[in-house]
Amino acid sequence: MNILFVLFLLGAQRAAAVTHTLKYFYTSSSGVTNLPEFVAVGYVDDVLIVHYDSNTKRTKPKQDWMEKITTDDPQYWETQTELNKGNQQVEKNNIETVKRRFNQTGGVHIVQWMFGCEWDDETGHVNGYEQYGYDGEDFISLDLKTLTWIAPNPQAVFTKHKWDNNEALLAGYKHYYTQECPEWLKKYLNYGRSQLLRTDLPSVFLLQKSPSSPVCCHATGFYPDKADIFWRKEGQQLFEDVDHGELLPNHDGTFQMSVDLNLSSVKPEDWEKYECVFQLAGVKHDIITKLDKDVIWTNHETPSDILEMNLAPYVCW
Repeated sequence: MNILFVLFLLGAQRAAAVTHTLKYFYTSSSGVTNLPEFVAVGYVDDVLIVHYDSNTKRTKPKQDWMEKITTDDPQYWETQTELNKGNQQVEKNNIETVKRRFNQTGGVHIVQWMFGCEWDDETGHVNGYEQYGYDGEDFISLDLKTLTWIAPNPQAVFTKHKWDNNEALLAGYKHYYTQECPEWLKKYLNYGRSQLLRTDLPSVFLLQKSPSSPVCCHATGFYPDKADIFWRKEGQQLFEDVDHGELLPNHDGTFQMSVDLNLSSVKPEDWEKYECVFQLAGVKHDIITKLDKDVIWTNHETPSDILEMNLAPYVCW
């Protein structure tokens, strides 16, 4: 999965190439009981890698392979802990500042800070983002292309002007999001390559609750989550009479997804023209399952050995 790309086959669009991501989420709260007033977590490709909170006051790895980083940087965890202690104090001050701007004193209030970067390992394209939210609403965000801040909330306009006029700060943001952050992302991907850069093919099943129900094409056990599943007829992808389910995680870190085909407009003699197509980023060949009554499992006939393969038939119905 070192090189991921977009493929097209018979006019059907393949799953998009993988863009790797490094994201951090900081949450600062005021007036919330039984919750640390500050929590910081980091994710690589949506896999949790680090955690810090104001109760433990320690930045800790959440994946075994993150321990490898001390080989290159023995002080990494101590450094990250001190940085998060500093962020904790900054965010505590920020939440009080925003409360004053909204003329608020007590009550429950939450500031959320999200930032990170993404990197396409085929094209080398990088992008970064940083945004703040207050009490569930957008507060201010960085436009990296123009190096200006966007303030959808009137209470954030003062901060926008302050940060827009700080050229040194903007230069630092540009350097971090276009160079430093992608380099850290590549390091983490290398440390966790056995988990993050693997490719697991799915098991694909056709399921039907009753003869009059839609036929559900269900794929489960695949990784990464950059995948697509659809029905097509005579090589052409169908957009009508189909219903796409959500991408869902399995307990083992893999994923599942499904797509329904409404049979009300499908003539019995045309069944052989239909097929379910599953595409996974980094895999050249599609997994194709023909619409065939002999391979459809009903709600009452699905054997236990299939159920054990992360298959949840009710997801499709």
